[in-house]
Amino acid sequence: MADYLFEIELKVRDYECDLQGIVNNAIYQSYLEHARHEYLATKSVSFKELTDKGILLMVSRIEMDFKRSLTSGDRFAVKLRTERQGLKLVFYQDIYRLSDNALCLKAKVDVIGQINGKLNRGDIFDTLNF
Repeated sequence: MADYLFEIELKVRDYECDLQGIVNNAIYQSYLEHARHEYLATKSVSFKELTDKGILLMVSRIEMDFKRSLTSGDRFAVKLRTERQGLKLVFYQDIYRLSDNALCLKAKVDVIGQINGKLNRGDIFDTLNF
């Protein structure tokens, strides 16, 4: 079992579902991004403040493995942990349906940093205390 650093609970909204009644696959990226932003907020990291300083944190790659579908009204948790890998900060994120604790999605999200238009060597993540 992973040692998660952060967890947020959310609920599927009707408009996030496709004609089959399941969450559209693109919506899962929004869930993952929302969880990352909320996690960063717990670290007192504001994307607006970083951008104002010329610091951009950007997703460079996302891998998502769909395990089970979420449907309208499902409550679920997005859990994450991080790992530094060279220039990247990697977010390992899992989505669990709360009613049965079923794993619905496993994701790996690579994030890079750019400062004043130049790729950062990764030390920005140490500075921000991730």
